[in-house]
Amino acid sequence: MTNHSVTVSLDGISFQLKEPHPFDWLRELGRVFCVFDRQDSGNLSFGVQQGGRKKFVKYAGAPTVAFTGTPQESVTRLKQALPLYEALHHPQLIRLEEHFEANNGYAAVFDWFDGECLHPHWSFPPPQKYTHPDSPFFRFRQLPVIHRLRSLDDIFSFHVHVEASGYVAIDFYDGSILYDFKKGLTKICDIDLYRRKPFINTMGRLWGSSRFMSPEEFELGADIDARTNVFNMGAIAFGLLGGERDRSYSKWEAGKKLYEAALQAVQPDRNERFASVAEFYAAWNAARSFNP
Repeated sequence: MTNHSVTVSLDGISFQLKEPHPFDWLRELGRVFCVFDRQDSGNLSFGVQQGGRKKFVKYAGAPTVAFTGTPQESVTRLKQALPLYEALHHPQLIRLEEHFEANNGYAAVFDWFDGECLHPHWSFPPPQKYTHPDSPFFRFRQLPVIHRLRSLDDIFSFHVHVEASGYVAIDFYDGSILYDFKKGLTKICDIDLYRRKPFINTMGRLWGSSRFMSPEEFELGADIDARTNVFNMGAIAFGLLGGERDRSYSKWEAGKKLYEAALQAVQPDRNERFASVAEFYAAWNAARSFNP
C-alpha cells in the first residue's frame, strides 16, 4: 500500500485509491458486493449484483495504488484487450457482455463466474499460497487427481482454440485460472496480453510469471509461437499436478505417461518440444488412456 492513498466506499465496500475518483456510472449496473483493488495492471474490478444476477466489471481509469503507470495507460491497454475476448470466445473463457466509456475511464462487463483464483497473491502470498488451508491453490491441490485433470482438459482445449484462431498466449499463469469448488468447473479469466501470430519478443523479459515461462520469453528477438505455448501448458501441468519448478517424477501425481508428455513439453530446447498445443494435447490424451 502506498503512503498516499484514500479510502473509497461503495455500497459499504471499502477500497484504496491514490486519490478520489467518481463511480456514479457503476450504480446503474447494480450493488457492489466486492472489489479487487490490488492488481498491478492499473485495472480496478468489481463484483456487482442486480435483480439476483451477478456481473464482473473491469474498469480502467482510476488511480489504483499498485499501478506505476498512468490511468490513461491502463485505459489504452484495456481497450486493446477487449477484442481478444470476442475473437477467442470459448466455453472456458469468461464471457464479455459489453464495454463502454465511463467518466474518464473505460469499463468492461463480464458474466460473473463463481470461482476462486488459484493465485490469490493479495490474500495468500507465497509461501501461504502453498500451505494455508484456506488458500484456493492449496485446496485445489488437495482435490483428487481426476478433478485436476479435468481442469487441465479445460485449459488445454481452450489453448488449442487460441492456437487455431491464430493467437499466442502471453502472461498465462495460475492467476489466470478460476475454479468453482462447488461445481468443479474451471474458467480462464485474463487473456489481456494474448497476441496475434506472428509475435516477436521485443521486450527481453516478457510479461508473465517466470514459473511458467519458456526460455524464449526472456530472449530479445525470439519467436513466440506454438512451441512457446506448449512449454506454458506443460509448466501449468507441473504446477497443478507436480512440483511446479521442481519437475522431478517424485513430485508428480498423475502417472508416468502423463509425466513424460509434460516433461517433453517443457524442454528448454524448443525443437525438442511438441510442435503445437494440439499435438501436445493429443499426446496428453493418449497418455491418459494408460491411467486408471
